[in-house]
Amino acid sequence: MAASFCQLEKANDKREGKRGNRMEVKKKTKKGIFHIVFSRTALVFLLLIFQVVLLFEMFTSLVKYAPVMYLLLLILGSAVVIYIINRKENPAFKMSWILFVMAIPIVGMLFYLFTRVQIGTRFIGKRLQDLSLETKPYMEQDEEIIEDLRVSKPANANLAHYMSRQAGYPIKRNTSVKYFPLGEDKFEQLKTELRQAKKFIFMEYFIVEQGIMWDSILEILEEKVKEGVEVRFMYDGMCCIALLPYHYPETLQEKGIKCKMFSPIKPILSTHQNNRDHRKICVIDGHTAFTGGINLADEYINQKERFGHWKDTAVMIKGDAVQNFTIMFLQMWNVTEHQKEDYEKYLTPVQEELHRELGYVLPYGDSPFDNENIGEQVYLHILNHAKKYVHIMTPYLILDNEMVTNLTYAAKSGIEVIIIMPHIPDKWYAFAVAKTYYEELIEAGVQIYEYTPGFVHAKVFVSDDDTATVGTINLDYRSLYLHFECGTFIYNNPVVWNIEKDFQETLKKCQKVSVMDLRTRGTVMTVAGRVLRLIAPLM
Repeated sequence: MAASFCQLEKANDKREGKRGNRMEVKKKTKKGIFHIVFSRTALVFLLLIFQVVLLFEMFTSLVKYAPVMYLLLLILGSAVVIYIINRKENPAFKMSWILFVMAIPIVGMLFYLFTRVQIGTRFIGKRLQDLSLETKPYMEQDEEIIEDLRVSKPANANLAHYMSRQAGYPIKRNTSVKYFPLGEDKFEQLKTELRQAKKFIFMEYFIVEQGIMWDSILEILEEKVKEGVEVRFMYDGMCCIALLPYHYPETLQEKGIKCKMFSPIKPILSTHQNNRDHRKICVIDGHTAFTGGINLADEYINQKERFGHWKDTAVMIKGDAVQNFTIMFLQMWNVTEHQKEDYEKYLTPVQEELHRELGYVLPYGDSPFDNENIGEQVYLHILNHAKKYVHIMTPYLILDNEMVTNLTYAAKSGIEVIIIMPHIPDKWYAFAVAKTYYEELIEAGVQIYEYTPGFVHAKVFVSDDDTATVGTINLDYRSLYLHFECGTFIYNNPVVWNIEKDFQETLKKCQKVSVMDLRTRGTVMTVAGRVLRLIAPLM
């Protein structure tokens, strides 16, 4: 009897437990739905949709004034096209905008005017210009280094002169470089270096997502703050769309970490949202810095599979050249700050003369507001001065006329030009557009390979066993013209051998693309690629 009673009690408890679990699941589901519906992200999207609908209604209500509107639009459209033609910008952008304005006159014209009359972009550009002047005394070029470089390779001395005078980034010696062929390699080294920080840590990333990678780094940052280390963390505002809560900076500030979003996404359609901070920078105590393609999310260290195996790269530099990254970070950080920065507090300590034999290192940044296409100039420089080969890894291939011309000319001149692309793309439309360039490049002698295990996110140029650049800059319009980017140009440093070795090892896991392969691909993707190429600069 007692046993039966106990069994009955257990059965009731089990039923109650199941009922409780169901109730808990329902509560979590309701909470999840509530969070999705009423979150800041959902509100942003709803307001954006509302504005688009409102704009459409305004256009349709003006139909009854068609004759007057047609004449007005003809005059305004012609004026806009003339303005576009005379602007100082890449012809590909001009052609895309003209096509857009002609195809959809009202929307195209108003949207173009809207993108040009932006207080936000003008403020950022003007503020960065002022900060560049403010930090100029800390970015002076040692002319002795230029003269020594001129003896070794005059073309690189000319590049260094351009980078110093026009962009404000001096070339340095006395700097060691370590290359990481995978995100997981960089991750382990980054944790080691962060734990050794004594004074300050500066971090600036495009993507941050909670998971193994970021949680591990955050734990170290919290420990460092408790030890009295100054920690500043900045990430791009696109993360607030889906990856992080909108008020995440406040969460980090409560932990003692100085944190901010660059250009947070807002409901109002402001086109400075188009100029994202795509850089990946970490500076530790002014003597160590990291950059490359690797963001702070688990797919970058292959802890989460999204598009097969994730191939990415990075470099760590130690020595005099770190100061370029320190100033680069502080310039971006102070765009929204009003107090004057104490730059000297963070200057790179003078290093002993131990690394002269390690060649030349030039960390550089690229801004969409300075009328200098720094990232593209570095790539074109490598292509134009190669003697044997140029090997490239890039996730995207959406090229302007200058890049197509230089890639094909190098190949036609007998230079071995090889490009490694993903086999499993992250964006189908970008991959479709990239395929439209394949045939022209291959017929000119450029060899294109696809990384069969998955996705290549690396941004690498390596040439002639003596020159390389590793950074954040993709071969597409967004990276070359619209985003804030960075990279490290390296010459006569032993690390170039490691970069080329990694390229060759990666090549073994790739399949070569032939013209016949292109002609057997699906009609839908072929047509989609060619149509999208019309607006590639605006994608």
